[in-house]
Amino acid sequence: MSNPISTKHFSNHRKIDPDRGEHLADGSPNDSDRVEIGPTQLAFTEWSQAGLVPPNLATMRDYRWKRLTQHIVDRDYGGLLVFDPLNIRYATDSTNMQLWNTHNPFRAVLVCADGYMVIWDYKNSPFLSTFNPLVREQRSGADLFYFDRGDRVNVAADAFSNEVRILIEQHGGGNNRLAVDKIMLHGLRALEAQGFDIQDGEELTEKCRSVKGSDEILAMRCAVHACESAIAKMELFARSQIPLTNVSEDDIWAVLHAENIRRGGEWIETRLLASGPRTNPWFQECGPRIVQNNELISFDTDLIGSYGICVDISRSWWIGDKSPPATMIAAMQHGVEHIMTNMEMLKPGVSIPDLSRNAHTLYPQYKKGKYSCLMHGVGLCDEWPLVAYPDHMVEGAYDYELQAGMVLCVEALISPEDGNFSIKLEEQVLITENGYENLTTYPFDARLMGR
Repeated sequence: MSNPISTKHFSNHRKIDPDRGEHLADGSPNDSDRVEIGPTQLAFTEWSQAGLVPPNLATMRDYRWKRLTQHIVDRDYGGLLVFDPLNIRYATDSTNMQLWNTHNPFRAVLVCADGYMVIWDYKNSPFLSTFNPLVREQRSGADLFYFDRGDRVNVAADAFSNEVRILIEQHGGGNNRLAVDKIMLHGLRALEAQGFDIQDGEELTEKCRSVKGSDEILAMRCAVHACESAIAKMELFARSQIPLTNVSEDDIWAVLHAENIRRGGEWIETRLLASGPRTNPWFQECGPRIVQNNELISFDTDLIGSYGICVDISRSWWIGDKSPPATMIAAMQHGVEHIMTNMEMLKPGVSIPDLSRNAHTLYPQYKKGKYSCLMHGVGLCDEWPLVAYPDHMVEGAYDYELQAGMVLCVEALISPEDGNFSIKLEEQVLITENGYENLTTYPFDARLMGR
């Protein structure tokens, strides 16, 4: 599909580092006035030293745009209208107050069946996506939440839905089958009043995003390296400070946040770091507890890192000058066995139900406290599909096969019933043409492994 629209520039004074050329390693402008966010020089330096090749961002964006358009055409839709900030990021690679936008949906993107793409952004920031020529128009007016529109939200919804109708007439062949994801109630009703037959946008976007292109995989490799570099700083801090000073869970967790941002990462989705007895039951959030000598720290990164890529890996560390108890070592070894055994099933063509049915079996004392799933997809966040434990399977929910280019997080939570600790482990794994590749390289704690 041709796209004659060129990138607009809003600054006539491009401040470029002459020592590094006009473009960064990912093809983006080396411009200190650029609007587009991205990795820092620290990240680029570390990736270069590690022999990693950054993605070509123009190629990655083109892959995503074409893939979305093809999914629209394959379903015989006139277009796809998305409000979810992660779907907007996938379609446009642009950001705008991502976390605020999750609960105040002011952005929307329409991808029409012919590939024509329009973004509705915050009224004072239409320029935030102009770096991407695939976004053909910048508008405003998709903010259909009560705080912003009050008792006249219906008026705004009518105006917005009318714009969508005209665009679909022009670029969607007049096809009234419109896929929509997370839309506000007034917006949904207004679109239906325009005559649209609303379809499930989440089904389309989740399946579209599940298979990564070659540049997305390069981006993920870089993001994993950046995340693991941040984890290393967090581990060094924890081991060097405990028990010398009063260090809280929050103190330790803050290091991961800071180091993520230093490399151009964006946010962390959860607060899943706990210490000592707070690790069991799992899902207690990181707090002010002072970590003691000879205790366990378990965490789950849930990190949105470089290029907006999610790196979702978990580790447990024994911190102290004594050896961990034998029960903890046994649990750690069982957790590693669980992950590695389940990973061996991964290859193209394997059905998701078969992954559930043939999964490694946890020892009885760990079954009640097992994790909420065996595996799940990952990309810009935790994504489709979900691989359930056999006792949680819902027949017909995931009757699909793995494909090359999918990335799955393989989980283990070894949490003894009525125990006082939980081991949390997780690896991020790429499905290749012939099998799998574990993208995670961060080592398991040697003392917990009994070494």
